[in-house]
Amino acid sequence: QVQLVESGGGLVEARNSLRLSCRTSGRTGRIFSNNGMGWFRQAPGKEREFVAGISWNGGITDYLDSVKGRFTISRDRAENTLYLQMNSLKPEDTAVYYCAASRLATATRTPSTYPYWGQGTQVTVSA
Repeated sequence: QVQLVESGGGLVEARNSLRLSCRTSGRTGRIFSNNGMGWFRQAPGKEREFVAGISWNGGITDYLDSVKGRFTISRDRAENTLYLQMNSLKPEDTAVYYCAASRLATATRTPSTYPYWGQGTQVTVSA
């Protein structure tokens, strides 16, 4: 069984930074090394949305337009860990952030291509 556990969320003031981590366990050797991974978020009353994705080897990344230039996704395959560095945070970034492991080698923006999800970590940005 694959488990994804996020950490690093919290309450910060606008313009500050947070780094989210997602550590995988279980059948991680195959899932993490050979598959794309992504970060999604869901704010109260809104649908879950794609934030950032990274291919299996880190060679291709993709970002939601509103976070480009502020967020950076990365992965450490040796440590089985996915990261999301979030700089210049804005109140509109407030949401529960989820990491997910794709069934594909690349990372798409479609939640249905991610069979494995973490439990989420709350990020709250105050004005």
